[in-house]
Order: sequence, then structure tokens, then C-alpha cells
Amino acid sequence: MDLLGPVSRSYISQRTKLHYADWGNPEAPPLILLHGGRDHCRSWDWTAKALRGDWHVICPDLRGHGDSGWSRTGHYQVMGYVFDLLQLVLLNDLAPVTIVAHSLGGNVALRFTGLYPDKVRKLVAIEGLGSSPERQAEREAMGPEKIWGDYFEKKREAAARQPRRYATFEDALSRMHEANSYLSAEQALHLTQHAVMRNEDGTFSWKFDPHVHAWPPEDMTYRQMEALWNRIECPTRLIYGNDSWASNPAKDGRLAHFRTATVTDYDNAGHWVHHDRFDDFLAELREFL
Repeated sequence: MDLLGPVSRSYISQRTKLHYADWGNPEAPPLILLHGGRDHCRSWDWTAKALRGDWHVICPDLRGHGDSGWSRTGHYQVMGYVFDLLQLVLLNDLAPVTIVAHSLGGNVALRFTGLYPDKVRKLVAIEGLGSSPERQAEREAMGPEKIWGDYFEKKREAAARQPRRYATFEDALSRMHEANSYLSAEQALHLTQHAVMRNEDGTFSWKFDPHVHAWPPEDMTYRQMEALWNRIECPTRLIYGNDSWASNPAKDGRLAHFRTATVTDYDNAGHWVHHDRFDDFLAELREFL
């Protein structure tokens, strides 16, 4: 049994100390595994262990998540995450890097690759395109008073809400399993162990900043996003779960904005395909990379 885990490292971006797990093998080609919203870098442990022999695997904690620092203002823009990723790549001289990313991390990785197509060798995004075209159209039809009013309300709710406290670790574990019923007992335990912190009164809370729930309205337009997707030059794989809430780009038309992307989907999988169908996902990943 391999008991040697990753080394914890850190770097500074936007005056914030950010954490990443480094799985060693620095002479091998670099591979970044980027987690999704309200998740953490150790969510990738099974994938990292399987690939560490052939790759220099680096798993960052997004700002406001895991063991990375929180934004002092509670302001989390997607392009801020993109800048953090750029800093990680530049400071560690990782380009051209291979990236595998999930959900929010996939959104970040797709934007990064569109901005810097020469810095990415291959890209895998698991449900990382964000809202469906229909949802985007609904949002664009809203007036500024609705968009900003909703955001301010979410910010006030986040400011008033203390991180949820669970009386026991088992209570937090139960919530983890409730969020994704496809998880095995082993997966849920591991993910929860790295997702919670122990409070002074003995209770347990999630590590992520409550303000990451509130998405700032100022962002690039959907058309600008499509233009970035079209700039991606490297081989790109978009992965979807057929039991997920996410809209499949092969069916909703978004695939047409990519020049090099292909889509695969999995039955009996929700939003966390890399957990729900790990063995099949890993086999696909090895073949693609």
C-alpha cells in the first residue's frame, strides 16, 4: 500500500496565500488537477495516485477553498481564479501544461486556455461550461436592478451566515453523502476528512468561504466566452454525466464554438463523473492524455 501522500506548498497571488498539493515526480510532464466550487484539492487524490508515476501532478486549492486563503472582501470573480491559475503556471514554469478540471475549475481552465492557448498541451473539462444557453438567455433578459439586487442580497446573506457547524464529524459525513449519493463510503469519508475544519468548540465546519456562493455580476459576456472557447487550440475533451443537472454541449449547441473539442457522457453518473464512474473515467483519461 502506497502511504506517501503529496507535499503541501503555497504561492502568493493577488496578495493571498494559496495552497496546492504537489505529488512529486518533478522531472515528468506537468499535470494540473483543478477542483470545482465548494470542493478542495484532495478531491483528486484517487486520480493523482493513479497518474503520479507518469506525471508531475499538482492540485491547487482555489482561493476561498480548502487550505487556500479567503478573499478579504468576500469577492470571488471567475477571472480572479483564472489569474491565480496563471500565477501558478508562471511561477512554477509549467507551460505547456496539461489540465484536468471539474465544474468551476473547468470553467476557469477553459477561460485560461482560451486566453493562453500556447500554455496548455491538453485539456479535460468535466461539466465546466457553466449555465446552459437557455439559462444564459434568461439572465441576459434581466434588468440590472434584478441582477445586482439579487447579488447584493446574496452578499448580505453570506455576511450574516456563519459557516455551518456540525455537532459531529459523522453529521458532516452524512451531508457529504447526501450531496452525492453515488459516492462510496470510502470516497465520502476521504472527501469529508479533507473538506472540514475543527472549530474551537469541537464542532465541524466546511473549509470554504460562505461568500463563494455569491457570483459577482461583472464578468465577460456569453459571446466573449464563446470567442475564448474558439481560441482553444489544444485537444480538448468535455465530459458529462447523464444524471447531472448540467446541459450537454453536444446537445445544446455549445460544442460548435470549439475547434478541437469532443464530448463523452456517462450513464449512472451525476455532476462528479470522476467520482461516480472513476474506473471508466480514469481509463478514458489515460487514453486521451
